[in-house]
Amino acid sequence: MRIAAIYDIHGNLPALEAVLHEIKQEAVDQIVVGGDVVAGPMPGESLTLLQNSGIP
Repeated sequence: MRIAAIYDIHGNLPALEAVLHEIKQEAVDQIVVGGDVVAGPMPGESLTLLQNSGIP
């Protein structure tokens, strides 16, 4: 099983999109989010993207 751990997103949607692209390229099975997702410029969009990533 391949697990990706991501932290300190801080609503940075473009960076999150880039990281999720890499995660999908690496065929990761699960994402662990360590926090700090919604504080920042695009909190709602970042949370929605994580929820809809298709990776548990």
